[in-house]
Amino acid sequence: MDKLRAMEIFVRIAEAGSLTAAAGVLDISLTSVVRSLATLEGALGTRLLNRTTRRIALTDEGLEYFERCRRVLAEVEEAESALSARQAKPVGKLAITAPVMFGRLHVGPVVADFLIAYPAVHAELMLFDRVVDLLEEGMDAAIRIGHLRDSSLVAVPLGTTRRIICASPDYLRRAGTPDRPADLARHRCLRFLGVASGSEWEFSDGGAERITTRVPIKGILTTNQIDIALDACIKGLGCGAFLDYQVRGALAAGSLQRVLQDFEPAPIPVHVVYPHSRLLSSRVRSFVDWAVPRLRQRLAVDG
Repeated sequence: MDKLRAMEIFVRIAEAGSLTAAAGVLDISLTSVVRSLATLEGALGTRLLNRTTRRIALTDEGLEYFERCRRVLAEVEEAESALSARQAKPVGKLAITAPVMFGRLHVGPVVADFLIAYPAVHAELMLFDRVVDLLEEGMDAAIRIGHLRDSSLVAVPLGTTRRIICASPDYLRRAGTPDRPADLARHRCLRFLGVASGSEWEFSDGGAERITTRVPIKGILTTNQIDIALDACIKGLGCGAFLDYQVRGALAAGSLQRVLQDFEPAPIPVHVVYPHSRLLSSRVRSFVDWAVPRLRQRLAVDG
């Protein structure tokens, strides 16, 4: 028995709602459909469908097997389309989105190098500090920083970043260095909405179990632009919460200092995501293959 073919026929029966309809979809005889289903049930030793003269219904075992078959067939299709895409020459428009500063520092250079390697591709790189709906906004791929919620996307991990608290040496001389998150109650703070919204910042408790706590902060400046928040922090206006890659240069130059390091929350994952599709274009597949190792290297250096 061709197990994959039998699984495909079973899935088409369940989706079409009848053996006859499945035969039409697959362009094979009804006899072949009936024989394949019977052979599959015999091999599994269980009934997958309850059949009457009017309708069919999945048994409990059939429903579970149906879901697993769909996943297996999707993986096979994905593998086949990936190989086909790699054999095709990438051409056409590639639309990518990423967070503003991460895109500027890391994604932009990777995209530029990709276009040099694949001159038949032209790219559109859109930078936003918000979650972009890829399908609604016509994007092929995105860099996402944070825990993913949309399970319909294929996600490839790139690494992690951390949310850290910084202040200028001048500010710390004037206001003192906070020893614990609760000390921020007496400090002026700068709120960049792309990192932490609301009037609280998240920390761990510093213990072995790293329990998450939230600390109220006084926002002297609130902005959705990272450059404004970073410039204000460097000028000594207060403490700021940033992702570590955003302040790497300022920390290295000594214009900012990292504080409350023992209380930093868990690392934040970074992924490249793209819509799940068995017809993934060669340009998207090629870009993902190109970008993933290079962005992983950049994140590792930042870490």
